[in-house]
Amino acid sequence: MLQAPLYVPVNPGAYAQVLRLFRTASGKRTAAAFTSPLRLAKVLGSGQQWVRLSEPALRRMIAELDVIGVVIDPAGTMFRPAAKVA
Repeated sequence: MLQAPLYVPVNPGAYAQVLRLFRTASGKRTAAAFTSPLRLAKVLGSGQQWVRLSEPALRRMIAELDVIGVVIDPAGTMFRPAAKVA
């Protein structure tokens, strides 16, 4: 596991920020995290909101979700936004 903080994309929610999930090329939901704000901006754009989290904290957040894991520093073409969950 990484010891350095990760920069995790989020979306604004009604009361708090919400973790932004993605889908892999095979359609599986996954979380994405980046090792720097610059890497995040290169893939998701400079307007993408983010929060700093440790890898263990991020893994705890997704533990009960139907998510296959965390991809760190993904390339921009390998993900598409996951459908919003109601």
